[in-house]
Amino acid sequence: MFMRFLQLKLKPDYISDFKYFYETEVTKELYKTPGCLFAGLIKSKPEENEFISLTFWQTQIQAENYERSGAFKKLFDQSKIFLSESSEWKVQLSEDMELKFGPVEEEPVIKKYSVAVQNGGHDDFQLASSNMYLRVLSLIIQNDKIDEFKKLYSEVIIPTLKSTKGCRYVFLTESISEKNEFISVTIWDSKEDAKEYETNGKFQELTDKVKHTFSQFYLWKMSLEKQYGSRLKTSDDFKVEHYDLVTGKSFL
Repeated sequence: MFMRFLQLKLKPDYISDFKYFYETEVTKELYKTPGCLFAGLIKSKPEENEFISLTFWQTQIQAENYERSGAFKKLFDQSKIFLSESSEWKVQLSEDMELKFGPVEEEPVIKKYSVAVQNGGHDDFQLASSNMYLRVLSLIIQNDKIDEFKKLYSEVIIPTLKSTKGCRYVFLTESISEKNEFISVTIWDSKEDAKEYETNGKFQELTDKVKHTFSQFYLWKMSLEKQYGSRLKTSDDFKVEHYDLVTGKSFL
């Protein structure tokens, strides 16, 4: 299975309009697209205008065929009215040779991940509830410990999460462009179930079982924090992000 993230920044006044556009146009088109298993619009916090279009596919080839298709270009062009302009400005030379300043449009960012480990096959993948909640954990793994990390994820993390109240799906995905970059995606029946997992000690217990595979830079940072008691940030930190499912549909 293959996962595709399309990061979007919307104009605040157009958020509800874009949700309607996603439900009526994007979902309808993806329903007709071979290989698409699920399409959903997720967001991190109610007050923010940053969203992600999350799609799951049977294969990477099918996802990339859609990306190269006229259908994707058409939807992208239609969505531009909803997209935010950035805070950056650029200088342009007009046809009459005058300098003009204007805001730069925010271009959506596409990230692609293959599903390395998951609970169940894609035939069982059904998401429909708007109450569902996603936890996305970004990880950098040591190159020589990637196989060990995948094995631990399959044999330790997935069985534990399958027995955890409210956890519907578990995926370990690996970046197509960066060999040692992984994302653990868990999908929950509710925010409350996910928060309970985070605070009852189970999340920390699982983290402790695999943290020796995390990047050496991150482990070195952790040793410094333990020694000096200060919090440090690095590019290799593992990061947990939370998302509400705004709207979504399975196509099985």
